[in-house]
Order: sequence, then structure tokens, then C-alpha cells
Amino acid sequence: MNKPVSQIAATDLSQAQVRWEQEFAAGAGQPEPLRNRSGVEIKPLYTPRDWSGTAYADSLGFPGEYPYTRGIYPTMYRGRSWSQRQLIGLGVPEDYNSRVKEMLALGASALSLIPCNSVFRGYDADEVPAELLGTCGTVINHVGDMDRALDGVPIGELSTAMNDPSPFTLLAFELAVAKRRGVPWTRITGTSNQSDCISHFVANHMFFRIALQGARRIVVDHIAFANEQVPGWNPLSIVGQHMQQAGATPAEAMAFTLCSAIQYAEDCIAAGMDPDRFLPRFTFFFDISVSLFEEVAKFRAGRRIWAKLCRERFGAKDPRSWRFKFHGQTSGVDLTRQQPLNNIARVTTQAMAGIFGGLQSLHTDGYDEVFSTPTTEAARIAVATQNILREEAHLTDVIDPLGGSYYVESLTDAMQQKIEAIIDRIDAAGGMYKAVEQGLVQKMIGDSALAFQKRVDAGEETVVGVNKYAVEEDSTAYPALDYPDRARMDEYLTRLKAFKAERSASAVEKALAALAAAAQSKRDNVFAQVVAAAEACATHGEICATLRRELGFGQPLTIV
Repeated sequence: MNKPVSQIAATDLSQAQVRWEQEFAAGAGQPEPLRNRSGVEIKPLYTPRDWSGTAYADSLGFPGEYPYTRGIYPTMYRGRSWSQRQLIGLGVPEDYNSRVKEMLALGASALSLIPCNSVFRGYDADEVPAELLGTCGTVINHVGDMDRALDGVPIGELSTAMNDPSPFTLLAFELAVAKRRGVPWTRITGTSNQSDCISHFVANHMFFRIALQGARRIVVDHIAFANEQVPGWNPLSIVGQHMQQAGATPAEAMAFTLCSAIQYAEDCIAAGMDPDRFLPRFTFFFDISVSLFEEVAKFRAGRRIWAKLCRERFGAKDPRSWRFKFHGQTSGVDLTRQQPLNNIARVTTQAMAGIFGGLQSLHTDGYDEVFSTPTTEAARIAVATQNILREEAHLTDVIDPLGGSYYVESLTDAMQQKIEAIIDRIDAAGGMYKAVEQGLVQKMIGDSALAFQKRVDAGEETVVGVNKYAVEEDSTAYPALDYPDRARMDEYLTRLKAFKAERSASAVEKALAALAAAAQSKRDNVFAQVVAAAEACATHGEICATLRRELGFGQPLTIV
């Protein structure tokens, strides 16, 4: 008679495992060890020998309790689902406004504004070739543009994410709009979604407008201003997405992101801020690759490491300071132009990894983002994917449903070891700013990107439709979104010219002079003067140009 599993002695289990290993070896031979993208060796089977659960309280605990491995809130998705934050940006402000209202009707519960590349680069629309305008995002150059983009949108009720690198003019414009509408700044919620200048310096050079040390100063001022004036706003989003999309492994991306967070926290402490005032408003933004279990383990390990850092390294005493709040975006670099409908499956897998990993907000890519800004059909499918996973697949029924899995817990521990080893290496280099100024981080990312591409080229990493299961197809079967209407863009440029002519030139000059003086002062808050300049109708390009003159032009380090 067979014994119940609970009565099998350790010796019996050991003998059974040895027997299985022999049978496995006989059937599979001696294959090369499998490793995930982060280099962790993946065994064919995991048992209580890999993770026994004897240290449950120390390594897992319960949701909403230290060390937060299982989630940062006691109820997680049983209490409140993640925010469905679809990235939107195209054409002129009226185009954005139309798409926003469409996405809200489809179920999106928060907004995210992607500005035109000219805005990301720090220029006004009349300073760049007209052919480039509005093709990758919305042209937002001043407070009037923001007012049109958010026309009819209850900004005091909806969370808004502004993809807004330093000096954060988009938030300044939104605050100016709020003042015009009589909406108190205490009701404005959301995130400065591209406030992490380190990630821009390392991996997203188009966003890097102002020299690193100047951007570093503005970030700290931005955090201080928001803490005092806009307490519901998250002024810092530390971005792992850029580094992972540039080629960092999931473990490296998490480690570098945490290193950046350490640097920002130490800068805020050096500026006299209380960790329990600013840490609760730190947020994170990650890429989610198609390597499902690796991503789940990355997020669980990162949450545990951050809680320990905040409590032990920064001395934060408020449990809210220990929470690792993060937004996830499905990885565009995993999507392919070949057989693009396969991207729906990829995005679904990535979204599941983020959900099982415990994210707080999620963007799902459109399957056609390899061609253009998503079409309406693709955006609708992307939103529906989240609704299906939540409401049809019931992924929210159980908190941390993969917790306790021998594989997932062992992998979480292994990822934690990888991540902490990289943090130690950056600490030894003098911290994140010094590490990126020396090119250490860029070199590590480049090496990982090259290694992964070599595996793809050799067929060791399968990309369906690219290096395996390829088929002949009509490349015109998936039309890209049309370019913005040139007449509408010309009309916008005419309107911009009129705006500049009709405003008070003396008020703008005075505001920009005050901004320049604040940049040179060690006492004045630079972002406060950015807001004042926005209220005085200074444009995005004028504000950026002023700060570039005072603080230096952004010149990212090139690694050869």
C-alpha cells in the first residue's frame, strides 16, 4: 500500500529523486545546462530540496507586510485592480484628446501622455522640421496645448502619467491648467513618468536634454516641490525599462534601477529631506519581457530588496516607505515585424508575468507598435487583453498565486543573489552617478545585448517567425497608422506663432530670467520657477533652452 505523501520520509524522497534523476538522464542524455536571460541556470525539476519554506516568515511573509515579497498591499488585486494605463500620443492636442476619451470609454482607468519627439528633445514645434511633428507623440508646447489635450478630462479625479523628462514642463503645464480651472493641486495625482535622468543618460539619449549634474539638481528640486505642493503626485519614477530594452538582462535591469533609486534617495537625504516624506512617492517603471517566470522572480526579488534597503540603509521607519510601487509595460523589443499577430500572444504572456509579479499599473502594447503608434483596433485589443486576464481568466482571484512554488521561490532567491551582486559592484564603483560617468553600466548593458543577439543568431534563443517557424507573408497586410494630417500640423504651427505673439512678452522674459537665476542659486527651487514660467505662458522650448544655457547641454557618454 502506498504511503500518503505527507508520510514519506526524507530518505524515501531522496531515493525517489535519485531514481528520477537517473531516468531523466537516460531519456534526455546530457544536454547543455539551460539558463534564463539573466544567466541563472534552470533545472528540469524543483523539489523541497530547492526551497523548503522553513524560512517563510523571513523570506515571504504576507502581502502588505515586510519583506513584501508577496505584494505591497494586504488585499492586492482582491481589493483594487492595477491601473490600466495605456500610452497615448499622436498629432496635435485635439487628436490626443479624442483618443483619450476613446480609451476611457474602452476601460482605461488612468491617462498617460506621450509627447512628440520634438518635445522629448527639448524643442518647440517651430524649431524642428515640420515633417517630424506628431509622428510619435502629441505636440505639447505650452499651457494652452495642455488645456486642449485635457479638455473635458476631470484632472482632479483621474491619475495622469506625464512622460516628461527634466525639467518636467508637462507637469508644469498641467498644474497651470489646474489653476485655471480652479482644481487644487492637492487633487492632482499621477507620476512624472520619465523623471529618471540616469536612465536617459545611459540608454535613452533622445530624452537627455540637460547635462547630468544639472539634471541631477532639477530632479531633487522636483521631488521637494511635489512633496510640498502636489502631495498626491509621484515626482520620481525610476526607469528600468530603458536599460532592459537597451539590452540589460532582467536581473541587471532590476539592479541598475535599484542603484539609481539608492542614488536619488541619498541625494534627497543630503538635501535635508526626511526619507519617510519622499520615499513613499518613489515609483518604478519596468520592461516586462516574454521570459515569464524570470520576470515574476525579478519583481518579487526587487520588492524584497527595496524593502530592506529602505528600512536598513535609509533608516525609513514608516512601512509606506518600504513599498515597491511599480508600473510595467510589455516589452516592445520582444515584438516582431514578422507575423505581427503573434505579438498578441507575446503581450499576453508579458502581461501575465507583470500581474503575477504584483505590479500596480500596466500598459499592454498594441501588436502593431513595430510599425507605428497603435491603430485603434490594436489599442482596443491591448486594453481588452487586460480585461480578459482580469475578468475572464480570473488572474486576480488569488494573491501571489505562484508563491510557494519550489521553482518560483528558488528562482526568486537566485535572482536576488544576482541583483545584489550587481548592486555591490556599483556601490564599489562609488554609486550610480560615478558608475555611469565611467561607462561601467553602459559596458555591462552592451555586453549583455551582444551576447543575447549572438544566441538569437545562432538559433539558441527562439524568436518565432524570425529564426524559426518563418513563413512568407504580405508585408502590406498590416497598415501602419497614417501620419498626422499635414494641414492640421500647419494649422498648429500657425496657432503656436499666434500664441507667442499675443502673450505678454515682458511676463515671459521676467519668468525666464527668474528661472535662470534659480538655476545659478543654491537656495532657489528650479522646478518652482519652471511652474511659474509655464503659468506666464513660456513655452517648453524656451524653458529647456534657458536651463541648457545655465546648466549645460546633455551629452551622454559614448562607449566604443
